[in-house]
Amino acid sequence: MLPDRSLARELRRARRLTDDLFGFVRPDSFYERPIPERHRIIFYLGHLEAFDWNLLARYALDVPAFHPEFDRLFAFGIDPASGDLPDDQAADWPGIAEVHDYNRRTREKIDSASDELPAILMEAAIEHRLMHAETLAYILHQLPYDRKLAPAAAAAPDAPARRTRMIGIPAGTAELGLCRGDGFGWDNEYEAQQVAVPAFSISKYKVTNGEYLEFVNAGGPAPFFWNQRQGRWFYRGMFREVPLPLDCPVYVTYRQAEQYARWRGMALPTEPQFHRAAAGAAASSNCDFRYWDPIPVSADDRPGADGVAQLIGNGWEWTSTVFGPFPGFQPFPFYSNYSEPFFDGDHYVLKGGSPRTAARLLRPSFRNWFRPSYPYLYATFRLVES
Repeated sequence: MLPDRSLARELRRARRLTDDLFGFVRPDSFYERPIPERHRIIFYLGHLEAFDWNLLARYALDVPAFHPEFDRLFAFGIDPASGDLPDDQAADWPGIAEVHDYNRRTREKIDSASDELPAILMEAAIEHRLMHAETLAYILHQLPYDRKLAPAAAAAPDAPARRTRMIGIPAGTAELGLCRGDGFGWDNEYEAQQVAVPAFSISKYKVTNGEYLEFVNAGGPAPFFWNQRQGRWFYRGMFREVPLPLDCPVYVTYRQAEQYARWRGMALPTEPQFHRAAAGAAASSNCDFRYWDPIPVSADDRPGADGVAQLIGNGWEWTSTVFGPFPGFQPFPFYSNYSEPFFDGDHYVLKGGSPRTAARLLRPSFRNWFRPSYPYLYATFRLVES
């Protein structure tokens, strides 16, 4: 069987994407820790190549290590519980030039052997890097503006503000997961299953900043991405702060979404309900790194279209489903701790995708998950009622 050289090209494109992200960081800011629960930026500079090296060179090809200390240092990220924060110091990390040299040598050795690498491992490396492109985006979102180099930004579309309404979804079967042999997926996407879902109604649009503001004015908690000055609310965008865009989706934690839903006398959708509503849905224009910040919830409306809007893109959507294995789950032997450590009852499934989610990860079976009070990700929600 001939090697799939398209995967080598795809890996190089993914590298360019993450290289560009690091290019937004001022050289004196790589040892900052924008999110207290996460590593310093310097870790991520080395982590992407260390992951590729440990998976593709060491695991797949048994190539001798040339820098085993970095292979270990940059191997794993962290997902600490609230209050259990890392305490390392900037001086504990190597210099930027050393990390760049490690990255260069790693890429050279992997590229020279790319024809020998199994496709499943190449796809895992590509998707791991693309997931980190999104992780890096929300980490860098928290870096002070004066420590970032803002790129020229494409003008985001505008759209009239519209009050959401409920759309009925008839009873039927939700198709979850992947069948083995149907293309690449992560271990938690298997095995494919069908789930009977009773009839329900779901909001046409994601909940907007304007709608959530009513909740805040009634005493609800303000979102992490909002700032208030002199009685006015502002949204902290990636590269600048703007007056709160009332017609864009609100980014919130699971707990905030749940509280809002109860306030409205409704609920968050389950993972199967999301699948029922999203079957055959088209992606929003705001995904695959198109824009940095959300666009209005009605920006993708088309004349005559009457379905549920933006189920894919413009913000991950919280579900009420606790992250857990599907029947038949088996961890990948080459990445056994990808999913299983998070089957702890303390992470919730998100579906859909955000502005910074790669097209490769927009497949219906892909499952994201986070702790219910984690405020940094681009997570939105919508409401359901029986």
